[in-house]
Amino acid sequence: MSFVHRRRSGLGLALSGLLICAGCGPSDLASPSTAGSPSNAGSPSNAGSPAIAGPEAGLPTTTAPTTAQGANPTASPSDAARPIPAISTAAETCVQQAFDELTAAQRAGQLVMTGVPAGNPALYRTLVKNKHLGSVFLAGRTGDSPSTIKKGVAKLAVQKTPTTTIKLLVAVDQEGGKVQSLRGGVWTTIPSAKTQGTWTTSKLTTRTKAWVKQLNQAGITMDLAPVADTVPAGTEKKNPPIGVFDRQYGNTSPKVSRNVTTVTSTMLAGKVIPTVKHFPGLGRVRFNTDTSTKAVDKTTTVTSAYLKPFQAGIDAGAGAVMISSASYPKIDKEHLAVFSAAVITDLLRERMKYQGVVMTDDIGRAVAVKSVPKGQRATRFIDAGGDLVLTVVPENATVMVDAIVAKAESNTGFRAKVAASTLRVLRLKQKSGLLTCT
Repeated sequence: MSFVHRRRSGLGLALSGLLICAGCGPSDLASPSTAGSPSNAGSPSNAGSPAIAGPEAGLPTTTAPTTAQGANPTASPSDAARPIPAISTAAETCVQQAFDELTAAQRAGQLVMTGVPAGNPALYRTLVKNKHLGSVFLAGRTGDSPSTIKKGVAKLAVQKTPTTTIKLLVAVDQEGGKVQSLRGGVWTTIPSAKTQGTWTTSKLTTRTKAWVKQLNQAGITMDLAPVADTVPAGTEKKNPPIGVFDRQYGNTSPKVSRNVTTVTSTMLAGKVIPTVKHFPGLGRVRFNTDTSTKAVDKTTTVTSAYLKPFQAGIDAGAGAVMISSASYPKIDKEHLAVFSAAVITDLLRERMKYQGVVMTDDIGRAVAVKSVPKGQRATRFIDAGGDLVLTVVPENATVMVDAIVAKAESNTGFRAKVAASTLRVLRLKQKSGLLTCT
């Protein structure tokens, strides 16, 4: 997300100013907020900072995917690539069991992630419970200790079915530099990706392990990082979402790829889900999707070298890939990436062989999508092949869940897509220890 340079009063307004995307942007530079104080809730990390820019008929089978995730983006969709390990029979049985026991509203809830204040996540406990939300994003900034945050997160509802327990994905923006939502107090200060990119692989691995350990201690299961965007040398100051804030690991795709691989694999080893972003890249746009409708990448194609860092993250085991809300006319002339089947299904899933969870950048407040009704932002994303919808505006979660349910009831094709998305989210949770079956 990006940062929006303006002050807002009230928790709802503070949260609505949050961003994580291009999406996430530098955190508010004010002092950390305390528990229960939403004054600094914003994103990429906080408000007040400059903006920086996933038992019904027609359901698909749940056989584990066997296609590869290692395809070169320059290869054709039919080119062979190494197979990925299939989910075990027992694990897939558990996933199917949970899916079968969820109601239509509960399935829709698994596909929406809402922002909650990092310093007081339980504030939206009722919303999470009533709309069956399967994910939350800790928005804003806080210096609360990991144990305090963990206690707050524990107050949020856990989804129960007759024979399964489905815990929340708890996400945060903890890239480093200006995009570090948890800072101050005992939290280690994380340098920017640009600085991290100058380190040896050994040093980056060691430091990432330490940061991931703190996230584990706080009960956080998902980091909206690493950034796989490449900003060409000499253009940093003209690239508001990434380059201006030093969020890139380097200026060439090989260098970015190496660092994305290291961070992704290290997060996985530490049991935190890595989210590679912002596909298919924000390193060449001149506007921020959080604050403008003019973010257009006129150069990226389906064979672009700038896709390689995303492929590297996928190959390293990315738990999720975040889609940008910019426009890529050489891939899809009519739709923003977040609503584009050409980007999500044709390029990411088929050409690059990614079978995991695809999520949006923030589409609750982002100006790039302001002309699209809130409910349609969710349904159009899922229709294009996406899974997990992120809104930093909590009030939007109700509209989005209801829209998903309504369209699934009236459209069998969309209902099948909701089923496929729900299964992908449940597989990610099962693999991460967040879904258990009796």
